[in-house]
Amino acid sequence: MSVQITHPTPYPEVNAVLRVLLSDVQTIIGNHFIGMYLHGSLATGDFDSQRSDIDFVVVTADGLPEEMIQGLEAMHGRLTASGRKWATKLEGSYIPQDTLRRHGPADVPCPCVNEGRFYMARLGSDWVIQRHILREQGVVVTGPVPRTLIDPVQPNDLRRAVLGFLREWWLPLLHDPDPRLRGGEYQAYAVLTMCRALYTLQHGTVVSKSLAARWEQEALGERWSALIEWALAWRDDEQSEYMKETLDFIQYTLERSQLCPSCGRVMQRRLLRPQGRCPP
Repeated sequence: MSVQITHPTPYPEVNAVLRVLLSDVQTIIGNHFIGMYLHGSLATGDFDSQRSDIDFVVVTADGLPEEMIQGLEAMHGRLTASGRKWATKLEGSYIPQDTLRRHGPADVPCPCVNEGRFYMARLGSDWVIQRHILREQGVVVTGPVPRTLIDPVQPNDLRRAVLGFLREWWLPLLHDPDPRLRGGEYQAYAVLTMCRALYTLQHGTVVSKSLAARWEQEALGERWSALIEWALAWRDDEQSEYMKETLDFIQYTLERSQLCPSCGRVMQRRLLRPQGRCPP
């Protein structure tokens, strides 16, 4: 059953840019259109008007022909240049329904946009996590209920996905830090992302970054509490001097994620048996 939500979010200006996007997308891809959905912070309840993106997915009946991809690129260029509030914060993908249903290494590149940059990319291991959020918590703008489009994602699939994106994206940053890490916004994002990665590895499910951060503060005590609290409270007019601490926390997360590689569960070192196996 297909549904359409007039006001998909509590934020009028976000809804306004989504209405423009939806109308333009439907005009460009026509019968290829299946539905439009929101995931990320708008789905998990973590949306912050100071720093969040609008994470969206457009599901298509199949792969789009080149002329439609070019039309989408031109449309996103116009929308970014329009001056509309939130137009520069759109982050989304156009995904064929067969590709969305389950993760596969042979998936073809999909049209993507990230804050004005349009490009083609394959869905990385993090899309196992995004697919889970979309299926379980996704916000329908219009289209079938997400559960009808996406197979269930198992806990160990989520753990493997976390290990994958830690290895593929965050490990290289320790040796060649992204220039964005010099700014407070990306440092706060990195810290909260590490918290959610650790939560998923421990529990086999996904929660909002803020809930994961509070869990991590309680689990770790004072060692990282101040850094996590700073990341939770960060605002875009604030200078940051936490680059070293952020890199240290990424290093800590990577080390902790490897404590039990056989099952992917994150265990406190004090909980490991002497022979290195997980307790029952």
